[in-house]
Amino acid sequence: MVVKRKCTFCGEDIEPGTGSMYVKKDGTVYYFCSSKCRKNFLKLKREPRKVRWTKHFAR
Repeated sequence: MVVKRKCTFCGEDIEPGTGSMYVKKDGTVYYFCSSKCRKNFLKLKREPRKVRWTKHFAR
């Protein structure tokens, strides 16, 4: 059975066989649709609510 995931950062659906999964040492799992989302979340530590191109953007 194929499970569709949502990107942790932008909220887009991730097609099966694409994207990446990141697991922290405490067991928290993050799913990303692209390297753009992964870099913004992990490296740049941006909040999805403050980035205009995400679905989580607070208008």
